[in-house]
Amino acid sequence: MIKFLDLHAINARFEAAFQSSFKAFLDSGYYVLGTNVKDFENAFASYCGTNYCIGVGSGLDAIHLILEGYKLLGKLRDGDEVIVPANTYIATILAISRAGLTPILVEPDENTFNVDVTKVAKAVTAKTGAIMGVHLYGQLADMNALQHLASKHSVLLLEDAAQAHGAVDDKGNKAGNLSDAAAFSFYPTKNLGALGEAGAVTTNCKDLAATIGKLRNYGTSQKYVSDVKGYNARIDEVQCGFLNIKLSYLDADNERRIAIANRYLTEIENSKIELPYFSGKMDHVFHLFVIRTKEREKLKMYLEENGVQTLIHYPVPPHKQLAYAEFNGYEFPITEAIHNEVLSLPISPVMKDSEVSEVIKVVNSY
Repeated sequence: MIKFLDLHAINARFEAAFQSSFKAFLDSGYYVLGTNVKDFENAFASYCGTNYCIGVGSGLDAIHLILEGYKLLGKLRDGDEVIVPANTYIATILAISRAGLTPILVEPDENTFNVDVTKVAKAVTAKTGAIMGVHLYGQLADMNALQHLASKHSVLLLEDAAQAHGAVDDKGNKAGNLSDAAAFSFYPTKNLGALGEAGAVTTNCKDLAATIGKLRNYGTSQKYVSDVKGYNARIDEVQCGFLNIKLSYLDADNERRIAIANRYLTEIENSKIELPYFSGKMDHVFHLFVIRTKEREKLKMYLEENGVQTLIHYPVPPHKQLAYAEFNGYEFPITEAIHNEVLSLPISPVMKDSEVSEVIKVVNSY
């Protein structure tokens, strides 16, 4: 069976370095917000090209604390609207709700699966406080167009970059440095994945960085002194040690993902399958390789029976989730079609060429 994602194989490459890092962590006697965190924050800020990186507990925490930070800075107020793609993963929307803001769902572009800028423009109102660009599946949203809209209406532009570590736009700017502030997840399956939960915020705003630094740690400016009502949303010291090791391999891993994606795009030939859009540039790092088919369940079963594991990202759109019963009556036909038809093929930096060939062979034989 060709696994959808072999996390053990991905991390086995770094086992000796992980063990060394963990021993140093144990020997340090300093287990929370220590040197590993500082080193990773500095390294990831440098990698993204931003002035600041603040490590937090998860990608959801990252989005939530950005929004709470901007509320404390007076840039957002309770009830403000945040425009977000309707086909994003639910964590994006959960963070908006948790911050006391109102998610405004808009349809994606059918070609890229990223938010449709023309529909964003129509969704802006006097209550809009921010636009959230989501780089779904590893492909950058059209941040230039979104920036134009955000500037025109004097609202914040934010990134959910949880799936796009290392993606680069035409100007050479990386995900995480294309907006006022960006949220990353380092969940183990991500292109840059920890061995547990972890996330980060990147920004060039000194005040926001300082505010999120407080919010993640009980609102404290110094030990036992809380300036604001904060949270326990700290990034883990040991995970930062592992992330420090893996960061230097991220670009090479992304290049391998793109090479596999190019093989899929050029060698898969099946009239029942629609392949994803790819510009051929570094604006897509293929966190996922997502095809569309109207015969998803049949295809998924066929692939499984022939030794290829797949996953569905995501079977139920946010507006159809029980958690958002208030949205259940909404109709987003493009989003619903995408969620009913998408299927993710195996892709990872440790896939062998023979495995890629086998996936192509089985898909073509369907």
